[in-house]
Amino acid sequence: MLREKSERGSIDKSSMRLDEIGIRTEVKLSVIRDYVAPYSTILKRQGAIREFAYIDGFAGAGQHLSRATGDVVPGSPAIALEHGFDRYHFVDLDGKRAEHLRQIASRSDNVFVYEGDCNTVLLEKVFPQCRYEDYRRALCLLDPYDLNPKWEVVQTAGAMKSVEIFLNFMIMHANRNVLRRAGPDNASPTEVDKLTAFWGDESWRDVAYRKRRGLFGEVLEKTSNENLAEAYRRRLHEIAGFRYVPEPLPMRNSKGVVVYYLYFASQNEIGYKIASSVLDKYR
Repeated sequence: MLREKSERGSIDKSSMRLDEIGIRTEVKLSVIRDYVAPYSTILKRQGAIREFAYIDGFAGAGQHLSRATGDVVPGSPAIALEHGFDRYHFVDLDGKRAEHLRQIASRSDNVFVYEGDCNTVLLEKVFPQCRYEDYRRALCLLDPYDLNPKWEVVQTAGAMKSVEIFLNFMIMHANRNVLRRAGPDNASPTEVDKLTAFWGDESWRDVAYRKRRGLFGEVLEKTSNENLAEAYRRRLHEIAGFRYVPEPLPMRNSKGVVVYYLYFASQNEIGYKIASSVLDKYR
């Protein structure tokens, strides 16, 4: 795991192939942009806050290619860099993406790029720099490709009282690899463990299935995506301890199937009101 300062400057677009994104991801980036702008403005006015940080646990390369137009689209790190946070923490497991982030963020001594697993990096390196008692605050984006991060990361953020989060629950991944395989006992143990680590315990089993009487006795029947999404929202509030958790935004593919739910969780009422308005705008 590496931690390096970076400086904002020119970008070598030929150094790696950028990921192509569709309208769903562009909408998500619009959500982030619409929240980051007022969030950063408000915190700049809070004289008691010594430092406010932006954290991206799955930062990627910092840029994407629009599938529709072929244009370069600023990713969440590039969006955040436009809004004057005191400190930036970008994490990615892929070395090439981490290096591309360093190019994007060159000439700035307040940008830190970490190459490694965000579940370890955030708990050991980043969150300790964002303590409430040190008058620090942070906005953390957790935007994975599969069932991630682990619940410990989310619960730690809630307990700190200083970290707001945007978080994706990759419901399509959970359905495809665990929930729709005629019950979790027929799924890969690795995938089952991944869902348990994301959820925090095995109580997802009681939420995801209900028993009904069949021809040969009781059978398990999968509940709705909405049921799972609401149960996870309650966990963010009741177990992780976030005071405000609005209804998540379902993000759908071209066939109308929900790929993931985008959550916001915070201890701050003003942040909650802004985020609720932004999520409702795109709902």
